[in-house]
Amino acid sequence: MSAVVEPPVSPAEPKAGQVIVSVRGLTKIFKDFWGRPKAKAVDNVDFEVKRGEVFGLLGPNGSGKSTTVKMLLGLLYPTRGHIEVFGHSPRHVASKAHIGYLPEESYLYRFLDSHETLDFFGNLFDLPPAKRNERNDQLLEMVGLSQARTRVVGEFSKGMQRRIGLAQALINDPDLVILDEPTAGLDPIGCREVKDLILALARRGKTVILSSHLLADVEDVCDRVVIYYGGRIHAQGPLRELLAKPDSVRITMPALERESMQKVLNLIRLDVAADKVQIDNPTQNLESYFLDVVRKAKESLSETSGATSGSRVAAYLRGDAEAPPAQDKMLERLTMAAPKPEAPAPVAAPEPKIDQTKLAALAKHVEAPAAPPSPPTTPATAPADLSQANDKLSSLLGKPDGK
Repeated sequence: MSAVVEPPVSPAEPKAGQVIVSVRGLTKIFKDFWGRPKAKAVDNVDFEVKRGEVFGLLGPNGSGKSTTVKMLLGLLYPTRGHIEVFGHSPRHVASKAHIGYLPEESYLYRFLDSHETLDFFGNLFDLPPAKRNERNDQLLEMVGLSQARTRVVGEFSKGMQRRIGLAQALINDPDLVILDEPTAGLDPIGCREVKDLILALARRGKTVILSSHLLADVEDVCDRVVIYYGGRIHAQGPLRELLAKPDSVRITMPALERESMQKVLNLIRLDVAADKVQIDNPTQNLESYFLDVVRKAKESLSETSGATSGSRVAAYLRGDAEAPPAQDKMLERLTMAAPKPEAPAPVAAPEPKIDQTKLAALAKHVEAPAAPPSPPTTPATAPADLSQANDKLSSLLGKPDGK
């Protein structure tokens, strides 16, 4: 009896706002050998993730984030509750072809190089060889490992392993990307590139679930978050609403003269107590300052032997039908190799001009030659040769014959 194979899902054309992940009453209890409850990792969790959303799972270490991610992937079975991914159970095989996953630890074959690693994962998704090679090149360029494509991943630092791990998570052009601590071990430049990539995926309509305890990373990219502690969700909602302080107002303006500033303060203090008003100069965050310093240093120094700054998002992740943004077009123009100038047409050498003064002196010298150092070998023909030379010089100088 042949098994019934369910047709593969097609989440590539979902409607805007469609629920991609639905979790209701999710609970996971780990038990010991005797079946006794040992730890309740996730306790009655509810949330939904919609298409095109960057959704953050926040919480300290051991709060249940990674356990939730593994249940979404079907790697762990929930003790209680219900999970749907693309409208199916997490164990639905066909839907896994549309999911990309970066685990908390990079599980890679240490004796494969970068290109072989991506080729292996691309083969798991049954990608044709030509498409695998094309995507491998684009991904290695995107994560800044083009120069390390022939090095085995067992020699990589943790940050470089995270880069190649991120590339393998995107080899199948997934519609749902689950990233567990994606910036762990990365330098500030790598962290910024990962966050830019997440935002680019969301603009294309991809759904990203980001699990992290690094709040600065989540704040830059997430639309909505849930905050775990002890396996439970203690806060959730749009990040902008959670961080807003409705009882305070910030006013930003150019620096004013001392007298003008005093007038503004006097007006404000008519309605607000003086100790409630704070004045300071706005500052940029440390990440922006650091990246600016590195950018200036990169312009004046030579290349590095480590991981380089990645290129823009791989073309197949942006989508062929999607026109690159204006800044990408400008980047292409700036980075495009300048056309080589055409070789100038060869210029004919000018004909040498005859110096009449020197030629006249030479003619006089020939008419009255100095005595030769030795007698000529053919005296009979010498006068005739001398006469012919005089005639030629006279014609060049424009003298009439016989003068």
